[in-house]
Amino acid sequence: MIHFEIAIDEPDRAVKFYSEVFGWKVEKWGPVDYWLVQTGEGPGIDGALKMRERPHESTTNTVEVPSLEKYMEKVVEKGGEVISEKMTILGYGYFAYCKDTEGNVFGIIESDESAQ
Repeated sequence: MIHFEIAIDEPDRAVKFYSEVFGWKVEKWGPVDYWLVQTGEGPGIDGALKMRERPHESTTNTVEVPSLEKYMEKVVEKGGEVISEKMTILGYGYFAYCKDTEGNVFGIIESDESAQ
């Protein structure tokens, strides 16, 4: 994946959520309702937040985090919801599905090759 778009309903709320949970840089782009997202420095996957155009429009992307438990807590603290149990992906790491403040489902994953 080289770009993502996340459907939103409340721009200020969504920008605050993603900025505070993952430290992403989010900036309005042009005269349209579109916010560019920079997920980090250098090469990587960047994307955008855009106004929801259809009732159930959403995206499902996965974000790598250094500590699954810490980020599960941060998601809840910032108004999101963890909607699955922590799952082990043998030999790869740990994963959970979450919902953001806009009702979008996303995954978080902690890499750990020794995951059993």
